[in-house]
Amino acid sequence: MRHPAAPTTSPTRVVVVTADVDFGAMARATFGASSAIELVVETGPLSTLADTLNTDGVTVIVVDLDIGRADELSALARLTTRTGQWPPVVAVTEAFDTNLARTLMQLRVADFLVKPVSGLDLVRTCARVGKRPAGEGNDRKEAQIVSFLPAVGGAGVTMLAVQTALLLLDSGPARAKPSVCIVDLNFQQGSVADYLDLEPRLNLAEIEPRPDRLDRQLLEVMLSYHASGLAVVAAPNRPAEMRSFDPDVVMRLLDLVSAHFDYVVFDMPRTWFSWTDSVLLGCNKLYVVTEATVPGLRHAKQLVGAIAERLTDVAAPHVIVNRFQQKMFNSGLRLTDIARALGDTPLHTLPNDYALVREAIDRGVPLNEVQQGNKVVAELKKIVIGAPKAEGGVRPLMKKLKLAAG
Repeated sequence: MRHPAAPTTSPTRVVVVTADVDFGAMARATFGASSAIELVVETGPLSTLADTLNTDGVTVIVVDLDIGRADELSALARLTTRTGQWPPVVAVTEAFDTNLARTLMQLRVADFLVKPVSGLDLVRTCARVGKRPAGEGNDRKEAQIVSFLPAVGGAGVTMLAVQTALLLLDSGPARAKPSVCIVDLNFQQGSVADYLDLEPRLNLAEIEPRPDRLDRQLLEVMLSYHASGLAVVAAPNRPAEMRSFDPDVVMRLLDLVSAHFDYVVFDMPRTWFSWTDSVLLGCNKLYVVTEATVPGLRHAKQLVGAIAERLTDVAAPHVIVNRFQQKMFNSGLRLTDIARALGDTPLHTLPNDYALVREAIDRGVPLNEVQQGNKVVAELKKIVIGAPKAEGGVRPLMKKLKLAAG
């Protein structure tokens, strides 16, 4: 059950749960000087306090975790399940690694700090996660995430991702268009910005040394905007550089993006990185894109199988066969051949209109601007907008990652 935030006229209420006497004293010294902040320090391990902690009217909960105890993480899971999206929970730990980061993401913590923690860092963190975006109520919906993953090179993933983002942008009423962001996750050789004739502004190298600097203001600096209103997160093309960015930095960026848009579209690279699992786990819809060739279908089937084996809770992938054309007396693959090759995997096809797509890419405009009502966009709309919502154990990224809310 969600607990409503305290009225704006009430003081900010911060609850600190800690068994560390020194940390409790630091919290009292930090927040005690302000009459606008009501501080409650609950002394003891979270494992004994999680189920009885009063969260009514609380703005932020700060939990000092002893990660050496398994019951502490279990208690944190019970607490975040009980609180839901509000109030946000900040975790404080003695040490930190990638496995712990993933666990905290899955437990929906809003942010984390590593001891020793200064009073200034604690205040800034609580201020950031405890501030709701303007106009946001308790019933704010989580971002819907659509991902496109290539099975082979040159399958047209970027074109499909861009057109899907533009379709989602126009899916609402004219007076209340949904906010949509497309994220180019090919940080070395991405093409989303080129397809839309925009300047890429994302600089992960600047964020990596200080990921805590990544907030809404810094994100705005690194966003590019298309004339349609579509927001774009893309890095400058660096074809001669091959590096893998810190997965925690990547996930923090994606979490921040997803916290501020209604729809997020991911243009995934073909290479499988250390953060790919986490991204796919958060998808509401996942499309594997291939071409109508025997190697393309083989790779698509292998990729779908690998996803099912690695990620049991991921949304069931659908396969899109791009640039498919079936002509009478043609010796190429028929639709029945493709369906037989893919087995039970949901299958979609998109028509081949190379001249239309090439002109749109060269001009940096949507397909509909080149030819209104074209078959490619019409079919893509049926697939993405008309497709049923993913069922099963899908856990949206935004329900797990709240590292940069506010």
